[in-house]
Amino acid sequence: MTPAYLSLYERGELSPRVEAALAMLHDCHLCPHECRVDRTAGKLGRCRTGRRAVVSSVGAHFGEESPLVGWGGSGTVFLANCNLACLFCQNHDISHGGHGREYSPRALAQAMLRLQEEGCHNTNFVTPTHVMPQILEALLEAVEGGLRVPLVWNCGGYESLASLRLLDGIVDIYMPDVKYGDAAIAERLSGCRDYPTHAFAALREMHRQVGDLRVNDRGVAERGLLVRHLVLPHGLAGTPEVMRLLASLSPNTYVNVMAQYRPCHRADEEPRLTRGLTVAEYESAVRVALDAGLTRLDERPLRRLAIR
Repeated sequence: MTPAYLSLYERGELSPRVEAALAMLHDCHLCPHECRVDRTAGKLGRCRTGRRAVVSSVGAHFGEESPLVGWGGSGTVFLANCNLACLFCQNHDISHGGHGREYSPRALAQAMLRLQEEGCHNTNFVTPTHVMPQILEALLEAVEGGLRVPLVWNCGGYESLASLRLLDGIVDIYMPDVKYGDAAIAERLSGCRDYPTHAFAALREMHRQVGDLRVNDRGVAERGLLVRHLVLPHGLAGTPEVMRLLASLSPNTYVNVMAQYRPCHRADEEPRLTRGLTVAEYESAVRVALDAGLTRLDERPLRRLAIR
């Protein structure tokens, strides 16, 4: 299957998308925070990122969902910093600490091409929301250099519809985390009370663009929506609300019900986050998803749970 962005490129429509995205950096409104700072002038907003993307690591990843991994791995580009401030972030050294180095558009394009040459099935941008223009800028150069694998948008779910619409016809596979179904919990744990409103709207837009996840005859994902939902202790993730929304998109929505929560970063600031999941909590989340009518669940092994 031909990646979506090639059609845009061949019609001469990719360059205008890049220019429109870069223009957003002058008065940054890439995500719902709408910091309105001029990142091209070195001003920093909530994501603490300026004009260039900061990359923590690039490489084939075999720990992602099986439709992304296949046999050649998912070509992950871990981007530093984030537009969320999750107390329990498991990648806090990257997302909060900014561990990495600035990449020019050419360096990022070359990284994408190298992953393709190594046999990766896709280019998987991890935490890309705040550097969407920089990614598109590099994509244009990568396409001219021969990039031909699908793009995965592996994001935190706190997305702007304006930004997502610029990605329409560019991103092949959307893979958002859907963290919360409750506004007060979202504010307490990630610093954004309006998370459910924006995340649920983003899911609808993502599904409109790419539909349900489709895989080829070898089981490798080519296009569609793949959702992750990390189950939190004490029901903090609002799993029933999240699963009802996902089922309303389509009962065939591919959902990874994630069990690997563990206390880290600043989790000790919230007493309800100071332990891992129980088997009962995880099994309850799976039942909720099934009762909502969802039929494509990627359940993580129960042995990973920290049972209390």
